[in-house]
Amino acid sequence: MTTEPLQVQNEAGVTTNPRALARARKRRSLARFWREYRTHRGGLWGLAGLILIALIAVFAPTLAGADSQSVTAAPGGALESPSGEFPLGTDQFGRSVLALLVWGARVSLTVGLLAAFLCVAIGTVVGIVAGHFHGWYSTVLMRVTDWFLVMPTLVLAIALATVMDRSIWTIIIAIGVTTWPTTARLVRAQTLAVESRPYIERARALGGGHGHIMARHVLPNVMPLVLAQTTLVISSAILTEATLAFLGLGDPTITSWGGMLQDAREAGAVSAGDWWYLAPPGVAIALVALSFTLCGRAIESVLNPRLGVAR
Repeated sequence: MTTEPLQVQNEAGVTTNPRALARARKRRSLARFWREYRTHRGGLWGLAGLILIALIAVFAPTLAGADSQSVTAAPGGALESPSGEFPLGTDQFGRSVLALLVWGARVSLTVGLLAAFLCVAIGTVVGIVAGHFHGWYSTVLMRVTDWFLVMPTLVLAIALATVMDRSIWTIIIAIGVTTWPTTARLVRAQTLAVESRPYIERARALGGGHGHIMARHVLPNVMPLVLAQTTLVISSAILTEATLAFLGLGDPTITSWGGMLQDAREAGAVSAGDWWYLAPPGVAIALVALSFTLCGRAIESVLNPRLGVAR
């Protein structure tokens, strides 16, 4: 026996599929979101910067060459100043700093995105569960959250990175499992506000279970907050990765912007005044963090106009 999808009539009397109506509403919502987002000049500049950096990371093999990270095949001399052949000079092995900067974009963006996803996933789950359930469930979860919140994030990340293998996945896990408490508290507050609305009571009266209410009613309403928080967490994750790599806790086999700063320090670029080795990765980290922050503020303003974020 086959079941036909339910058909409904709109105001004009035209019969349509509810799924088609839902898709149309989503398209209208996205169009409305983009119209509002375009009014934020800072958000547009941040988005343009992110697109540019993402394109550089994707096309790194074409732009910089697959062997540009090789120490044995370095084309220049050690710590050469900027020139026509090497616009940003060379490192202590004779490799082009510009090529290393292009390759480092891949690692820094990857770590930032994956660590932010892990952080936001943990924080969202903990926040929704702590806000939905009451009693000792919520108490235990929030006391654990408070413990992580008061502990220095960098110290916890350094401890995890020290006891685990030195790899990019260690950095991602160390950042993700130490930076989720802020997201959890924000999501819990939003969950409590959503749970107080009348349609949640109607869902319970109609037999909706805990999983149904959290997944179908609470999660869609907290997703705008989660999306805005994600863009802000990514910039923090990139900065934390750079800090860990600068402290020598990153993967020495890959090129990242924080690792470049660590290599420059070990090569004596600070005392020698080799600014071309120090400045580019630091500026790149600052620009990416600023771009994500600008996008996050614009998204937050669009989703919650009461914040009054300047355009």
